[in-house]
Amino acid sequence: MIRILLRAVIGVLLATQATAAEGPLARAADWAALARPSAGPSRVIGGTGLGCLAGAVALPAEGPGWQAVRISRNRHWGHPATIALVEHVAGRARAVGLPDLWIGDIAQPRGGPMPWGHASHQTGLDVDIWLDLRAKPRVPAAQREDLAIPSLVLADESGVDPARWTARHARLIRIAAEAPDVDRLLVNHAIKRRLCAEHRGESWLRRVRPWRGHDSHMHVRLRCPPGSPDCRDIAPPPPGDGCDASLDWWLTPEARRPPSRPPSARPAPPPRLPLACAGVLHAPSAPIR
Repeated sequence: MIRILLRAVIGVLLATQATAAEGPLARAADWAALARPSAGPSRVIGGTGLGCLAGAVALPAEGPGWQAVRISRNRHWGHPATIALVEHVAGRARAVGLPDLWIGDIAQPRGGPMPWGHASHQTGLDVDIWLDLRAKPRVPAAQREDLAIPSLVLADESGVDPARWTARHARLIRIAAEAPDVDRLLVNHAIKRRLCAEHRGESWLRRVRPWRGHDSHMHVRLRCPPGSPDCRDIAPPPPGDGCDASLDWWLTPEARRPPSRPPSARPAPPPRLPLACAGVLHAPSAPIR
């Protein structure tokens, strides 16, 4: 009997150690409940779709050339490189005569999975920049909570809306794509096709990748920054400008009706985050400055 009990105890201990070695479960509610970043230096852990962020920095609610939107979500935290990216893009846009940019979600205070809205944005290296180039007066943050931003794409996604698309949109996307350390930039496939029609062969188009949605904003992603050895990049965009037959796939029935999970299928358990994210999840909060 004692041997059996010892084996059971050892089994539990080994299972616990194995679970700990795999890192915490990616439960979005745990990460969304954290209102403040962890104390200590900034460090990216894991990848954009399964990771976390230590020592996050907050994007100010407004700055030269930008205004953050939907601040109540508490998703304007990022690695310092991402905050610098926003400052760079907004400054360049302002210098060429574009209005203030609406800046959307970056990450939660400690990154990690979100309960809704994004599968990525987990490491503080992603930022949504809205493609709304209408003149914007400075308005209080409370008035930036519920914005109606029109789509730049036709309803059937066959192309951009000619009544809304302008050369200034292409200018802004190019500014972001050419910013230092940008890995890629996601826009609706109709926007990519329009950029190919106007700028085919230009090197910056390699970083502009087609995706679903993203018809009124661009999603900009940075490469792993120095000082984050546990950060994991995804494969770089393929060579070339991306203005090839692969764009046609987005208009096929397969692309328009992506497979969905059968109603009877049980939801998969949440994956496990990198082990180092356990320390970020339970670390003391950074002081309020």
